[in-house]
Amino acid sequence: MSKIHAIGPVAVLSIALGTTPLVAQDAASRVTRLEARPAAVSLTAGESVALAVVALDARGDVMDVPVRVAVPRQAARYQDGQVTGITPGEYQIVATLVVAAGGEPISVIVPLTVRWPAVADVTLDHEPGRLYVGTTIRHWGTAMLANGSVRPDVEFAWQSSNPRVATVDLFGNVSAHEAGEVTIAASFQDVEGAVSYQVTPLPATQLTIDGGLDEVRTGDVQTFAAVARDANGNVVDDVPITWTHAYTPPGYIIAPSAPGQLDGGKFVADLPGVYTVMASAGPLSSRKSFRAVARDAVETLDVVGLGSQSRSRTTDFWVFEGLDGRDYALTGSKVADGHAFVWDVTDPSNIFKTDSIQVDARAVNDVKVSPDSRYGTMTREGASNRRNGVVILDLADPAHPRIASVYDEGLTGGVHNAFPTDDYLFALSGGDKYVIIDVRDIYNPRFVSEYNHPDSRVHDVWVHDGIAYSAEWGSGVVVVDVGNGRWGGTIENPVFVTNYPVPGGRTHAVFPYASESTDKFYLFIGDEIMSRRGLANEGSHAPGGDYARRYDPETGGGGTLLSTQGYIQVIDFTDPENPAMVARYEVTEYGTHNIWVEDDRLYQAYYEGGLRVVDVSGELMGNLYTQGREIAVYRSADPQGYVANSTMVWSAMPHKGHVFFSDTNSGLWAVKLQPKTRPVM
Repeated sequence: MSKIHAIGPVAVLSIALGTTPLVAQDAASRVTRLEARPAAVSLTAGESVALAVVALDARGDVMDVPVRVAVPRQAARYQDGQVTGITPGEYQIVATLVVAAGGEPISVIVPLTVRWPAVADVTLDHEPGRLYVGTTIRHWGTAMLANGSVRPDVEFAWQSSNPRVATVDLFGNVSAHEAGEVTIAASFQDVEGAVSYQVTPLPATQLTIDGGLDEVRTGDVQTFAAVARDANGNVVDDVPITWTHAYTPPGYIIAPSAPGQLDGGKFVADLPGVYTVMASAGPLSSRKSFRAVARDAVETLDVVGLGSQSRSRTTDFWVFEGLDGRDYALTGSKVADGHAFVWDVTDPSNIFKTDSIQVDARAVNDVKVSPDSRYGTMTREGASNRRNGVVILDLADPAHPRIASVYDEGLTGGVHNAFPTDDYLFALSGGDKYVIIDVRDIYNPRFVSEYNHPDSRVHDVWVHDGIAYSAEWGSGVVVVDVGNGRWGGTIENPVFVTNYPVPGGRTHAVFPYASESTDKFYLFIGDEIMSRRGLANEGSHAPGGDYARRYDPETGGGGTLLSTQGYIQVIDFTDPENPAMVARYEVTEYGTHNIWVEDDRLYQAYYEGGLRVVDVSGELMGNLYTQGREIAVYRSADPQGYVANSTMVWSAMPHKGHVFFSDTNSGLWAVKLQPKTRPVM
């Protein structure tokens, strides 16, 4: 039999061969080495190969003992003796003999190489405009795999068929020199894409810049338009424009960092100062200057209350108004024998427990409540019978919920996350797929359908307007019609819409948001990288290890902070068939966790970086962190916490004028934001 565990960044498979505990201990004591067959694994992403790890005694005989096989969860999956490649790269599989307490562990390292599948097609795209003599157009290539996904980080070989007419540099910038025909090609792995031009003389004789304000705040997006005209004053609308900008800082800014971002005719300023945007087309140019002033978004944050949790780790939470009119929160836990806790938060300055619910689980990572507050959910990992499933709670008496049912059909793997609507529940199954359950009768839930994206691992799903947005690690965001109908999907027949990979390959959380101050629809997408790399402050690299224990003053062990990394990517999904990454929120020395956006504010759980509240009003572009958009930052710490005086914020959620958040080291917090008092000028 086998049992899957999720510990830190690896998936662990314990292989037990049917021995009794006493026999297994005796056999384990005679083992001298482990042997991997084969000794190294090399495969293509999506491919599966057999891997056996055997325990041998001094004579070379195979011993019937449990062996734990740990595989980096982003890299591959190991199940039933098969390794399935997920994310290309070089990794290590670690197999360890399970021995009695105090025994010396025996292990073997298996090199793992996951290769990219061959590229099937290369397509070229370019900035708008026609290639005239003297102008430049930027081109880029897209390498497609046979399954229709995009291969990232491809360096193309660029070539011009006629360098006298036009040349192309290493980065796809095509510059025209004289009239004539030319073909520009980009190739990778002997697969080529090409585009042809008929270059003609530039008809325009003047260029002007329209639009934009004379003064804006940092973070406000300016939109400029470059207008080209011929000698008769007629607009020439297909002239390619090259945009640049210059910056003059105020006298108090010495050696400024990158002050802003310019994309086409859109510009956003990160720092106060005077900016000049410039447009050029061949010999023509124009410029326009404006001033950016500090955004001044900071507000006062007051700590109102704490539901302290000193005997277990607090995981996810959900705050809601109960059917009795009072306000409550459910919190999940780790190291708590499968408990979830119920809190009365009607008075945020006096948070107190009203009850707890215990289930068979190692961890209750996720808890949520339906929009109508009729039922709640607890997701389970590490159930003793391996049938984790999702626990459905009856919230008729919200202070004292009772278990209505446990649904585990198709949910035998760890159920890390779920998303409830009034009528349906979306539950993740073993990181492989999500199952849709009819919960109109919470005492008799029934299977409706499921969606499993090929060669992908799912971690989170959020449903908005009949569309499911799932965070799927290396696959990025997967978008599925589950009842919207625009793409023919129904709750019974989910239909794939699109897949949007993002940099980093660690897509952990997703939150869809219809902007209240614009006509745009954004997806906020979060990384989760559990070991910080590439910075001087790398910190601890012990996910799943020493950090998970409370500090022991006698031994000096435990109490170690994680060292996370990652950031929020903002995707303009106004047109789901043409999404575009437009902005990010990145605090470089910390890593993101769960996301909530409401009333043009981002409430971001940033692990060791604490609770971060960010102004996301208006059009978004560039790095929101450097634009002065942060409203408040609070790094929670409780001397009586599970890990004393340490910050590790898991989730955040606004409710009735307060912001609630869970800190895995200390419990459930409530804070209140108030406009900062500013002097009258």
